[in-house]
Amino acid sequence: MRRMTWQTVVCATAVVILSGAASTAWAQAAAADDYGPWSFDAAIGWDNGISGHLNSSGIGTINNQVVVMTSNTYEDVYGTGLHLRFGGAYALNEDTEITGMFTFQSLDADQVTPSGDIGISNLYAQFTDYQSTSLDVGLRKYYRLNPVIRAYGEGTIGLGWIDEIDATLVAPGANISGVATDFYDQTTAFVLGANAGVLIGAESRVHYYVQLGLRYTSGLSEVDNLVGTGLDEINDKSSRWTLPFVAGIRVRF
Repeated sequence: MRRMTWQTVVCATAVVILSGAASTAWAQAAAADDYGPWSFDAAIGWDNGISGHLNSSGIGTINNQVVVMTSNTYEDVYGTGLHLRFGGAYALNEDTEITGMFTFQSLDADQVTPSGDIGISNLYAQFTDYQSTSLDVGLRKYYRLNPVIRAYGEGTIGLGWIDEIDATLVAPGANISGVATDFYDQTTAFVLGANAGVLIGAESRVHYYVQLGLRYTSGLSEVDNLVGTGLDEINDKSSRWTLPFVAGIRVRF
């Protein structure tokens, strides 16, 4: 239900943003392009995970009991989450901009799910939510399709700050109930992105746009409490790829 709630909010926002775009853009198509090189934009959308493991599979020993961990992808645990971005750009010329954007991602964790076995009991884990803030800088190139619509592509690079992720473990048959443990420390990650979009209102002050991207975030900082258990490597594949989709508004000044 939470996943659908985020998507419903984003879709409604996108409809509101784009519903006025066409009339505004065409009405101002003939306006003189006399604005400065700076612009500000803000957008809302969602993240679609395409690869990456919150944890990999492994076999080890905890409390003198054999533990079998099954792999969990980000999509298994978090599904689709909120993606917000805002920032500015400086135009080097008519078709090229340098951009700087803050991006906020928030993904709600699912309820407790089977995550393996410990002894003769199933092992369940409830993870805390995934939240990150990043600062990306990039270069954007525009291609004019008609007097009021331009397509664009951009590449970005930046740093992301990801909150600590904890897990609550439950294994009814092994007398483990509600044991909280650190799973990942707070992380500073490396972020790469590529985006493509369509901008409506090329000659006006206010623009509207939709954008689809491909985003890579490097691995999270693993904790030390699994050292010596045989499960040391279950956190080694925590980098992730996502496809963020956003709709937004851009103002020139």
